Amino acid sequence: MSSTNIKNSLLLLLVVGFCAGVVIAAVDNFAFEGEVSPIVIVGMLFTATASFGAIWTWRGGLATVAAWACVPLAHVAKHVLGLPDTLQPNTYTSILLLAIFTFAVAVIGTGCGVLLRKLTTASSQGNP
Repeated sequence: MSSTNIKNSLLLLLVVGFCAGVVIAAVDNFAFEGEVSPIVIVGMLFTATASFGAIWTWRGGLATVAAWACVPLAHVAKHVLGLPDTLQPNTYTSILLLAIFTFAVAVIGTGCGVLLRKLTTASSQGNP
């Protein structure tokens, strides 16, 4: 693989991850006036990152980080700009805890996707 293809591939991972993260953050902040259930956001993040793991294996980690970062960064931006937020209490500590929790969800999602890919490719190749 040439270095140009590698760079394009990394750029693709970042763009796909960022787009997924923006959609998740938009649902978190704007759907039902920001009152969407947190389980919906966790489910969306898990599904997106599991998909990255299933499609790109561990290389999908780059897309995972890009998607994950959008969720806490949206709350940081709202806090810095003094905009109302549904995260209560709206403090940097709460945002940090949200970041830690969503990062764990994203890593588990990617790992499940990688495992799913490994299991499906092993069974399709006829390996026991």
